[in-house]
Amino acid sequence: MKKIIWLFLILPLWTFSQKTTSKEVMDVKKFQKELNAEYLNPKETPLRGDNFKNFKEHPFFPIDMKYRIMAKFVKSKDTKPFDLPTSSGKTKSYQEYGKASFELDGKPYTLTLYQSLDLIKQKKYQDYLFLPFRDATNEKETYGGGKYLDLKIPKGNTIVLDFNQSYHPYCAYNAYDYNCPIVPEENKLPVEIRAGVMYEDIYHH
Repeated sequence: MKKIIWLFLILPLWTFSQKTTSKEVMDVKKFQKELNAEYLNPKETPLRGDNFKNFKEHPFFPIDMKYRIMAKFVKSKDTKPFDLPTSSGKTKSYQEYGKASFELDGKPYTLTLYQSLDLIKQKKYQDYLFLPFRDATNEKETYGGGKYLDLKIPKGNTIVLDFNQSYHPYCAYNAYDYNCPIVPEENKLPVEIRAGVMYEDIYHH
């Protein structure tokens, strides 16, 4: 009898956990599907010529909830606009918005989040945050210049960093038509982030 009662007590918790995990995985799969669709759409894709003709889908790391991290968020104070260098040698205007601190495999890390001063002029991007980062997979399984993660301004003092939804800049696929922000030194992680889009070095000849 006690075993039956215990089973009924833990079953709702297990069901809730399964639903939560499923939603998180579904969010990642939605991201992957939309990214593939974008690159297959001739009106949106950065791909040109044979790279577009030969493109089928992006390679992705296996979805791993280890890389969906709840980070502590602290909004930065008294920051000033600055020019962030890009791959073309030009610059783009950004402003530091806050810091995200977290632990991965028991070690602490902090990444800086930015706002694009051009994008926030558009209403739909006013709550948009930009996280460019590099990690130890760059130049191996991911693009040497690093990856990006799109976020929104959190309402509290935590922010979810789901690296399963990290992607490469357009210039990784087409360096001729695009110039992309270079990852600042402060956002270079000394560990592997084995999540998000992988990279096949077939786009630069």
